[in-house]
Amino acid sequence: MDFVKSNLPYLLAGISTGGQYALIAIGYTMVYGILRLINFAHGDVFMAAGLIMIYSYSVMPLWISIPFTVVLTVLLGFAVERVAYKPLRSAPRMSIMISAIGMSYLLQNVALYVTGGLLKKYPVIPWISDSITIAGAITKRVTVVTPFLTVFLVVVLVLLIKHTKIGMAMRAVSKDFETAQLMGIKIDSVISMTFVIGSFLAAVGSILFFSNYPGVTPTVGGMPGLKAFVAAVFGGIGSIPGAVIGAFLIGICENIIKGIGWTTFSDAFTFVLLIAVLMFIPTGLFGEKQTDKV
Repeated sequence: MDFVKSNLPYLLAGISTGGQYALIAIGYTMVYGILRLINFAHGDVFMAAGLIMIYSYSVMPLWISIPFTVVLTVLLGFAVERVAYKPLRSAPRMSIMISAIGMSYLLQNVALYVTGGLLKKYPVIPWISDSITIAGAITKRVTVVTPFLTVFLVVVLVLLIKHTKIGMAMRAVSKDFETAQLMGIKIDSVISMTFVIGSFLAAVGSILFFSNYPGVTPTVGGMPGLKAFVAAVFGGIGSIPGAVIGAFLIGICENIIKGIGWTTFSDAFTFVLLIAVLMFIPTGLFGEKQTDKV
């Protein structure tokens, strides 16, 4: 009983962290599924959502600042696609990748200018920031809310992709970009919607993530973004369920490692896992094997 009581907080924290990584990882995996490219600026959109929440909360009530943050983050994600991706639609992949990295550094430097490089304290959100007791373990309510909210959002997303017109268009583009274009599908609209959905989930993830952390810095999106990317690769990049499962596994393992006193190696574990996946199962747990057309 003492073992469970002492280790339950780490397990709960791992599930919660996994849910937050999952919401970021879906953005990576959706963009890759359609463009076959990694949106390197996605972690910085997540960071920007945190700063938007901080500054909006300073001038407006919480019940307005939360939806305002989500809407502004979605608009930022849309702008990133229009500025960094759309003009290079027919350019070589390397050019688009460099543009995405440039956008990442642009967002970081804008945040550096706005904040002066200082840590900005995240507001305390009532209810989800309250402490609760589960089986004798004290944790925040956000730890319990996160996995349920993550699963709910993923189910809604899967239903949208499978049963709506834009979802059918996304699936068509992910299967064959050129043929979908020839069939009259508006490629630009599909890609923009992909970035909008990814940014929306990143905004929700940032609210949950920063409720457990003291504040936001211009580079804070780097590590969660990288871990979410590893989760997407581990689950099979391009697969939404794979990204979610990979994120939960990484979050749980990372916090268990912290629980046994190896905090120094918790980040290293994620990248060792990435190397192992690329060596032994390069398509990930649920990724589809690509066949080259001759």
